[in-house]
Amino acid sequence: MTAQITVEELAALMKKAAGVTVVPDALLELGESGFDSLGVDSLGLLGIVGELENAHGTPMPPDAERCKTPRQFLDLVNSTLMAGA
Repeated sequence: MTAQITVEELAALMKKAAGVTVVPDALLELGESGFDSLGVDSLGLLGIVGELENAHGTPMPPDAERCKTPRQFLDLVNSTLMAGA
């Protein structure tokens, strides 16, 4: 696995952990929209964080589960993964 997650990987995680299907291109366009507007609640986001921690073997910062937008989430998670790489 790479040291950063892509929009495509986030979309796959959203489907797997939160049961929400989002096309990666739409996720890019809606990057500043809130997770809630995409149908991802706090438990879904917690599931996404857990999947990432398991896949990368790296704890995510507590703020990851409080991110409001996909862009904010990707920025935080990718900076964490890069620091641990």
